Amino acid sequence: MTELDEQGRPEPPGAADESGTLLGFLEFQRATLEWKCSGLDAAGLRATVASSPMTLGGMLKHLSFVEDWWFSQWLHGRDAQPPWDTVDWSADADWDWHSAAADSPEQLRTLWQEAVARSRAAVAEALAADGLGQLARRTGPRGWSPSLRWILCHMIEEYARHNGHADLIRESVDGATGE
Repeated sequence: MTELDEQGRPEPPGAADESGTLLGFLEFQRATLEWKCSGLDAAGLRATVASSPMTLGGMLKHLSFVEDWWFSQWLHGRDAQPPWDTVDWSADADWDWHSAAADSPEQLRTLWQEAVARSRAAVAEALAADGLGQLARRTGPRGWSPSLRWILCHMIEEYARHNGHADLIRESVDGATGE
């Protein structure tokens, strides 16, 4: 049984195998982002801090993209799906961040939740097939292909970094603090 903390986040397991530990920490970080974005309206999701244009809504959309990028496109070699398949990334490399202001809170939350659900399924598929050592089907320009283990560690880092930003933004919106 998964133990939940006071914010309803699943505690990473204290004693699990490698995949259980990595997935436990990723789920904790995902739940932290969900907590930081919970209960906010459009204005709250569009709020910025100081000179940074970063918003919680942009963060939700960016992490939706990153989930699909690493777990669907890189790990499984799948084609980009909507909305990512029609973006001119060369015209706006930060489209995911910038375009979020035009989306409703419901659209942003749904986009993120659906991306996370696809990622969970993609990871389960990869673990069942070849485990953490499975190399991504996509390769970089120098032939580099990360393992599922690397992708999971990278995603934990990606969420943890952005959750630090989320703490500051959320506090500026309504004073809510915590971890």
